[in-house]
Amino acid sequence: MATRDEQRQHPLPLHILFLPFFAPGHLIPVVDMAAIFSARGARCTILTTPVNADIIRPAVDRANDSNCHGTDSPSPAVDVSVVPFPDVGLPPGMENLMSLTPAHGAEYPLKFIQAAQLLREPFDRFMAANRPDAVVSDSFFSWSADAAAEHGVPRLVFLGSSVFARCCSETMLRNNPLETTTSPDDDPADDARLVSLPGLPHRVQLRRSQMMDPRKRPAMWAFHKDNDAADQRSFGEVFNGFHELEPDYVEHFRTTLRRRAWLLGPVALASKDMAKRGRPDNTKAHVTEGCLRWMDAKPAGSVAYVSFGTFTSFSPAELRELARGLDLSGKDFVWVISSGTGTDGSEWMPEGFAELMARGDRGFIIRGWAPQTLILNHPALGGFMTHCGWNSALEAVSAGVPMVTWPRYADQFYNEKLIVEVLKVGVSIGARDYASPLEGHEVIGGEVIAGSIGRLMGSGEEGDAVRKKAKDLSVKARSAMEKGGSSYGDVGRLMDELMARRSPGEDTTPLILQK
Repeated sequence: MATRDEQRQHPLPLHILFLPFFAPGHLIPVVDMAAIFSARGARCTILTTPVNADIIRPAVDRANDSNCHGTDSPSPAVDVSVVPFPDVGLPPGMENLMSLTPAHGAEYPLKFIQAAQLLREPFDRFMAANRPDAVVSDSFFSWSADAAAEHGVPRLVFLGSSVFARCCSETMLRNNPLETTTSPDDDPADDARLVSLPGLPHRVQLRRSQMMDPRKRPAMWAFHKDNDAADQRSFGEVFNGFHELEPDYVEHFRTTLRRRAWLLGPVALASKDMAKRGRPDNTKAHVTEGCLRWMDAKPAGSVAYVSFGTFTSFSPAELRELARGLDLSGKDFVWVISSGTGTDGSEWMPEGFAELMARGDRGFIIRGWAPQTLILNHPALGGFMTHCGWNSALEAVSAGVPMVTWPRYADQFYNEKLIVEVLKVGVSIGARDYASPLEGHEVIGGEVIAGSIGRLMGSGEEGDAVRKKAKDLSVKARSAMEKGGSSYGDVGRLMDELMARRSPGEDTTPLILQK
């Protein structure tokens, strides 16, 4: 039997518990993050519900494949602890926000927030039984800050935003500059007013209509205020990003805002086997093979990729203008239409578009899931039209692909500012209204859409500069994840800090038998 002294000389690895929110943009990067820590010797557990466990299972399997880390020896496992989804009146099996459609109305998203609050009890049970060394929990689980503290465990925040967006939202929460740009009679012209976010490293201005208005969304404003207060009580925050991407805002977050931060990404690069990442299961193989075969026949840099994530919906009028814009652009395109969009193309297809698609030479449409990583890294790709969700934007940066930005809600308008004005790797389509996926949006005309694609992918000076900057950032992204890189170093420093929190006299592991 091993003695206590022997076990202290050879302690068990760090055990990190991950608690992700119920949305793909929150779930998948957490699995990639767990793979990174696992590759460095940590034991990782992801606490989630049955449907969400099924969603992340392919990514977890990749993480547990030693080849994923480029090593000959297997890494400690990333495991999943499954707990029941709280009963809050949602239909059976509806455990992820990607199940929502506009038909569900505003009530259902609030039920997901309610369900998040009810995970406290299974969280406490896991903490008491397993005694992890740290918790990485989504900012939406604000209760986990105090719960982790009660168990004597440091809580690290993860939201899946850029550091830039976090700095912008922090400025909003602290100063609410919207209050000073509102007329007493609530003039509709207020929406066009420019609002400056004070105290940031760059001048950042948005139209009022591009921002979440606390007067119109008081419950959401209170939710974010509560989350921010809990985040400030936590040990620190981990980001899916890298220092070289937004150095001024990393410094601002750490020094001016006095928040501890570790940048660990781009975490998607933890998966070295791109082909496996592009094929989550055999049922989608025909989609991947068909799309890549179509792209293989196209010249380098000639294809536009159009995708707006899993939680973005378009009205028939918006789809019609988007189809017109793709046609008018003259560019070949791969267009991903979300599974929630009606399959009846007669509702939105403009005249001649069905015939255009039937020819098969100009466009390739995918419904539902698409092999985004493989598409972004294909040599035929020349640009990415995106909603500016941070995971998608960072995947584009990693692949060296410039973007046409079309933000819709959440942190996406902030990310657009970073992409277009700070990093200068994108062209804005001119979206002006902040609205959730369950609300209506301004219809942007096909001519505007075509013009934005032309600016990005054309042979002009603007397109050339954007493409060069995108390629430069891609090199920096990959270097950050390599040994000696900035993100590699942040992972090591964080693990060292967490190990150091184990007091010298503390026995954090049970006695084990020698084999």
